[in-house]
Amino acid sequence: VQLQASGGGLVQAGASLRLACAVSGRIYSSNYMAWFRQAPGKEREFVAAILWGGGGGSTAFRDSVKGRFTISRDNTKNTIILQMNSLRPEDTAVYYCAARRGSDWYRRVLESAYDYWGQGTLVTVSS
Repeated sequence: VQLQASGGGLVQAGASLRLACAVSGRIYSSNYMAWFRQAPGKEREFVAAILWGGGGGSTAFRDSVKGRFTISRDNTKNTIILQMNSLRPEDTAVYYCAARRGSDWYRRVLESAYDYWGQGTLVTVSS
């Protein structure tokens, strides 16, 4: 499985950005994908996750992005989208998409759960 992240950039606080992660390879319905981010001088942290299968597409978010970020998938295009609205300077980070080829959804917030990682895309939010 290979992951290709795109969509980062420089925006002002309050603006929106849309990140995309294109997946090459097979992802099964019980598997899941996520976005993590790493700010300068900080550890990588969980942002959002989505279950690949299921009609509703179970999702999860870190508290600080709830109500501002959404995560969605396009199974036909093998792509997941992170829509980021009302961006804040503290959202500045390199954003990574990740994929888990297991069915252990309960581990979705753990960096160690993921088998594959994209290269990262930089998001900079100015105040």
